[in-house]
Amino acid sequence: MYSQKYLDSLSTALNGTQSSIGTEPAGVEDALNRAVEIIKNVQASSGTQFFLGNGASAAFAEHMALDWTKNGGVRSQNPSSSVLLTALANDISFHDAFATYLDRYARKGDLVVTISSSGNSENIVRAIATARKMECKVITLSGLKPDNTSRKLGDVNFYVPARTYGIVECAHQALLHMMIDAFMGIEEWERTGYQNMNVTQFQL
Repeated sequence: MYSQKYLDSLSTALNGTQSSIGTEPAGVEDALNRAVEIIKNVQASSGTQFFLGNGASAAFAEHMALDWTKNGGVRSQNPSSSVLLTALANDISFHDAFATYLDRYARKGDLVVTISSSGNSENIVRAIATARKMECKVITLSGLKPDNTSRKLGDVNFYVPARTYGIVECAHQALLHMMIDAFMGIEEWERTGYQNMNVTQFQL
């Protein structure tokens, strides 16, 4: 059955996620703990985390900037303005649009989270280089080919070993939610009641 094979493939991709801290392989739990530690340091220093992605990954970036700002209490941004992005792409270059955005907004000690299914998007790779030059922390999410460019460029890296965009993108969204839920101490498996995000009824 197609549905069962698809769900099995997604489960396999998630369970097979490979992580590293810097260039050194690490278990997913260790990588998650390090990512949460980095974000806590950003929050404590009143820094900002920036989420970058193209296409569907841009939607995830915008989603995460929302969730972290509203629910996580960490100042978060992403270049979602079409006016800004088209100006940067047209007047500078598409490949340097994210890098220029970081140059204008990021500061030393901030965090840049890149979401790229291929891990090879030139604007993402250049953004990572700029983040490094500015002494920002970097977390990368990538997939598809195991030798993709961004896989080992972050302080923490999550790589999804799947061959299709749909599976990689679904896995990335789960990993992104895993990070914020771990940061906030949300444990689905311990709950008996349902979460409500309205401020008057908010419960972790």
